[in-house]
Amino acid sequence: MYQEEFSDLITIDELCELLSIGRNYAYSLLNSGEIKAFRIGRIWKIPRGAVWEYIKRKSGL
Repeated sequence: MYQEEFSDLITIDELCELLSIGRNYAYSLLNSGEIKAFRIGRIWKIPRGAVWEYIKRKSGL
């Protein structure tokens, strides 16, 4: 497998930076399913596309 195949996965810190939100709110979005993501153990794996879908939904674009 190639690293670029996984470049579309971001971390919780990157999610916070992208949306300018705190970690607590980010975890709330992930746990509620508003942003589609999955966990491996305790680590969240967040598809970049899921973040853009969330932004589009919230902004009405």
